[in-house]
Amino acid sequence: MANVLHIVVCAGIVPDPLQTLEPVTTPAGPGLKNEMVLPAVLDPWAACALYEAAHLAAGNPGSKVWLVSLGPKAKLQQVMMTVAQKVNFELVPIDGPIGGFTDAHATAAVLAETIAALPGLERDRLLLFGGWESATRGSGVTLQLVGERLGITDQFQGVDQIALRDDGSFEVLERVEGGKHQASVCGGTPAVLGWATGNLAEPRNNPQVGMANMRTMMPALQKAKPATLAANGLRYASVSLPKQQRTTRVVKDMTADAIASELAEWIGAE
Repeated sequence: MANVLHIVVCAGIVPDPLQTLEPVTTPAGPGLKNEMVLPAVLDPWAACALYEAAHLAAGNPGSKVWLVSLGPKAKLQQVMMTVAQKVNFELVPIDGPIGGFTDAHATAAVLAETIAALPGLERDRLLLFGGWESATRGSGVTLQLVGERLGITDQFQGVDQIALRDDGSFEVLERVEGGKHQASVCGGTPAVLGWATGNLAEPRNNPQVGMANMRTMMPALQKAKPATLAANGLRYASVSLPKQQRTTRVVKDMTADAIASELAEWIGAE
């Protein structure tokens, strides 16, 4: 029973990336045009973390997976109807704003407070999973801030693999430059792992898993606590779509340094 794990996955919901996303300025600040009617999906990076968590828990009997998700309750219910059929987990919903214009510190504060209050969670068995990046709150610091607020200092980002050992320690493979991995050994839990894409394919839909999850998911959604994210002084002067510009030249025998210099000059002129 040395490897019984309590895995908490932080996963937001995001507009389907196949949709056209048009930023607009609203009375409450920057947002997306018709955001509440856009189809939503589980954040792709966080989804990889969830699949890895479920696979790890299945291989270690007695382990448990919680999915902590911040978003509008109606949207959470829509997305979870699909996600619930993939893997086993207990949903912990937080009824709050969606979008990429929220402050990472405020988001981390709400998530950390919710995780700390989870009944039955044992800190000495905790693995905190999430996406290394995000399709919405892509500041790259939210998961790290959650870990810091929970007092977890062993943190790994860009993770593609975790291998548990019999003594409770584990080896982690993190992405580094040049298509290589850095191998690290951690003495044991608790730890924070920000996942890249991992090694697992998306699980098939399983109606039986979905029915089992829905027994606890619907009551949890009905009891979802509302959360307000403070701006913390964060302001946006303007939001707009990137300019579309294409200028093509075919040049032979140009060095990498010359290409980089020209690109930097072009970007700086924008």
